[in-house]
Amino acid sequence: MRKHACVVLTLVVLGVATGGWLAGAGVPVPEQECFFLKSLHFTAKGMEFWYSKEKGGLELLTGIPYSQLGCQDCHVAGCDRCHRVEKGKRLAYTIKAAQNQNMCLLCHAREQAMMRIDLRLKQEDVHQAKGMGCTDCHSQREMHGDGTPYSSLKEPGAMDTNCEKCHNAIKPSDSHTVHEGKLDCKACHVRHVVSCTNCHFDHMVKTGERKAIPVDSWVFLMNYKGKVSSASMQTFLVRPNKTFLMFAPHMSHSIMKEGRKCDDCHGTKTLQQVEKEKKLRLTWMEDGKVVNVKGMIPVVKGVKYECAYLDLKDGKWDPVKNPAEPILQYAAYGEPLSKEQLEALAQAQELPKPEIKSPAGAK
Repeated sequence: MRKHACVVLTLVVLGVATGGWLAGAGVPVPEQECFFLKSLHFTAKGMEFWYSKEKGGLELLTGIPYSQLGCQDCHVAGCDRCHRVEKGKRLAYTIKAAQNQNMCLLCHAREQAMMRIDLRLKQEDVHQAKGMGCTDCHSQREMHGDGTPYSSLKEPGAMDTNCEKCHNAIKPSDSHTVHEGKLDCKACHVRHVVSCTNCHFDHMVKTGERKAIPVDSWVFLMNYKGKVSSASMQTFLVRPNKTFLMFAPHMSHSIMKEGRKCDDCHGTKTLQQVEKEKKLRLTWMEDGKVVNVKGMIPVVKGVKYECAYLDLKDGKWDPVKNPAEPILQYAAYGEPLSKEQLEALAQAQELPKPEIKSPAGAK
């Protein structure tokens, strides 16, 4: 399979230059020289990296090595997965097939879930509204790799895509300048993130099926690459009552053209509660369903984040009566906000008012 993947990759890379259909023979590439075999699409290394007990991951609770889980099967084994098309009896490949957004969404379930939520709420992503797809932003290097075995897509250098590549000529506004370069675009322009709660580990081990309860309409704030950025959360349950809470920087594909107002982040009841009480209830049960706090939520070390934890029994979610305190992990190279950052967020803020100059000669 590995050598076959390299042969086909050679053909596909040539296809980028020719733009034509490719089939038949190719020159095999030695495995050690095949950069695709080190790509995140092939290795799916990020999940293994953050799951490990060495990184403070879920393995601390489960005691099961990642190699014994079915997660490692969720990767792109070769070019067939994205590029192969049916063309009679010939082995045929095309770039166009892999550029089909529906192909990406077959694996990227969280992005698919976000698109469905936004469609239901009639709040389309600004890029989707313009007919843009995944490959309009994400590069060939990101998908095929460059020979560097990155540990995570959030590892610096793994991704080429960023807002500034296309939006480098935006006229600076007060909102852009007042934060003095300490705020990432996503903190203001990501509408919301979808989070998976109560990911049921025992069910996944037994059936290979992932079961969780999605929630949305919130954005977490963490430090990432030296700036405050958008983030998400994920909770896990390991029977009988062991729990796990993860925070990680996250780019939601639900982007607003207009950024947030000052009072969307500064001086909110949520921010003030976190600063004063050092705790926040994130999810709870209401009329038999999991509901969640809305809006902007700071991720701060030392704050107790309370969640509703549910067990999956006979296909139904059953609240855990005495859940253990969750193990907490800051993943994907994200870091919690500092005390000073929290204090600044908890205070109501306004943009500076423009200076009004008196007419010449006026007294």
